Amino acid sequence: MSHYAARISAMEGEVQKLKVLTESLVNPGIVSFAGGAPGKEAYPFDQLREIAQEVFRPGPMGYESMKYGSSIGVTELREEIRDKLLAPRGLSVKLENIMVTAGGIQPMNLLSQLYLDPGDSILVETPSFVHTSMIFKMFQANFVPCAMDDDGLVMEDVEEKIQKHHPKFIYTVPTFQNPTGVTMSLERRKRLAQLAAQYDVVVLEDDPYREIRYSGETLPYIKSFDTSGNVILANSFSKIFSPGARLGYIVAEPEIIDKLCNVKLGTDTCTNTVTQCLCAEFFRKGYYPDHLRRLCDLYRSRRDALLRAIDASFPEGTKHTLPDGGYYAWVELPEGLNASAMKGEVAEKLNLCYGDGAIFFSEGTPAGSGCNCMRLNFSGLDEETIDTYIRKLGAFFCEKLEEASK
Repeated sequence: MSHYAARISAMEGEVQKLKVLTESLVNPGIVSFAGGAPGKEAYPFDQLREIAQEVFRPGPMGYESMKYGSSIGVTELREEIRDKLLAPRGLSVKLENIMVTAGGIQPMNLLSQLYLDPGDSILVETPSFVHTSMIFKMFQANFVPCAMDDDGLVMEDVEEKIQKHHPKFIYTVPTFQNPTGVTMSLERRKRLAQLAAQYDVVVLEDDPYREIRYSGETLPYIKSFDTSGNVILANSFSKIFSPGARLGYIVAEPEIIDKLCNVKLGTDTCTNTVTQCLCAEFFRKGYYPDHLRRLCDLYRSRRDALLRAIDASFPEGTKHTLPDGGYYAWVELPEGLNASAMKGEVAEKLNLCYGDGAIFFSEGTPAGSGCNCMRLNFSGLDEETIDTYIRKLGAFFCEKLEEASK
């Protein structure tokens, strides 16, 4: 048998981490706080049914939806991205700056193909999004973990590691970060754009949660402060439209977009034109503002239910983030509790699972990092289920801590 490519073994560890999370999404027998899917109530079925009746008939839009598309994406959807998503958030770009992708993960793959050679370094947040870590590993990159606090990436640490490691790019989820829910401050967004220009390094701004805000002030994209063309914005429709549609987009300089189109041409030719046309019509008809309000109202109440249950039932000394949006809260258990070691027992006794904090820490961090932490997703479960099972989990941890103290 032929030997597999070296990149397959390089990504193996990250693949196993990701499987732990994704398998919980398709297991109907367990209550999962580990995944990251929209709630079942979040899908705009009625509007899409109406739109489909209009799209799927002979005519300009019907033919557009069924034919091969361009690698850069359907023009109508790119216009909606520019006018309905970017401009209202203060980012003014031209159509040639926007490329539609097959979901929010594909930008990481395309950009890795464009920029990475084996052995190149990438600066990543600690903890970081495990799915993109898998992709970077597939391209045999070296991770350089950078410190975070409640305001996101610590810029002094980032600059020091730019100088030391000369990375190909810096990867960040600045708004409601996955896995912590933390949001990068305005000043740090400005500073990161400055560092991109000063050191001629690419910043990959992955921002799939930014529209799902429940409280606090909306902050500009890092891309808004870009003076060098080195900040590349990646985003997704999975959280605000449908993950099954597999739609995302990249905002970058036209030269970069052109090269990415060449890479995409050799990857999958074009993104699904059917879902592009349905999504474009959804935005063009003005359905998005009310839809977004419903999403935020739905998830806000679920976030609040989660945080209330944690505060009421988890052991004294537990810490957690206070996310202004997104899908996740990050929980740090008090000393003496190992969330990684207890996840199997929790699944067996309580019929629930959570995101093991340790899997979000990359190489270069101290051994055992994140073992007392967990990522808890609140988007996919109703308030009653969240309250019931989080209180059960809290009681379990309290009992374990009491046993450890004896």
